[in-house]
Amino acid sequence: MLTKLLEQVHRLREGRPGRLFVGITGAPGAGKSTLAQLLAQRLDRAAVVPMDGFHLANAELRRLGRADRKGAPDTFDAAGYAALLRRLRDTTDETVWAPTFDHVLNEPVAGAVPVPPEADVVITEGNYLLLDVAPWDRVRGLLDLAVYLSADDAERVDGLLARQLAKGLDEAAARDWVLRSDEANARLVATTAARADLRLHRA
Repeated sequence: MLTKLLEQVHRLREGRPGRLFVGITGAPGAGKSTLAQLLAQRLDRAAVVPMDGFHLANAELRRLGRADRKGAPDTFDAAGYAALLRRLRDTTDETVWAPTFDHVLNEPVAGAVPVPPEADVVITEGNYLLLDVAPWDRVRGLLDLAVYLSADDAERVDGLLARQLAKGLDEAAARDWVLRSDEANARLVATTAARADLRLHRA
């Protein structure tokens, strides 16, 4: 899986001016973050910018009445995410600071990911990179290589349950969240797979 992705990235980098933008998408729990980090480790001058840094804050989700759907498309600052990718394309002479998501705090954290001028590959990952509704539809055109990562559903759901249990939910609450929220998002993300340049399956 990683070898095939590396081959594509190296081919696209050959003789290319400017930064290369690689987007990795797929259902919750598919392994996007892990693949992004593995790819970055095999490349020199690469930075990983997660979509999850653009989660709305929990207080804002409560104000909007969306806290029970955290992770759905309308619980992110999608326009801000697209604007950051555009800025990273246009700004190569200074460090740009991107947000990340702290799974312990369960909150986004601003200014946590430096993208220095020498980073010539930006790897971004998240659920909705290929969603074709505004404002998410601004993202696809900013990616030079869009990768859709799938995984066996049983293994993926088990990982999501473990994630929720680690946050302190009991087993019933964790299962409710995964099957009600995460899996609804997974079904939506699956409809975007056809817009990817490359499809991979986690072994």
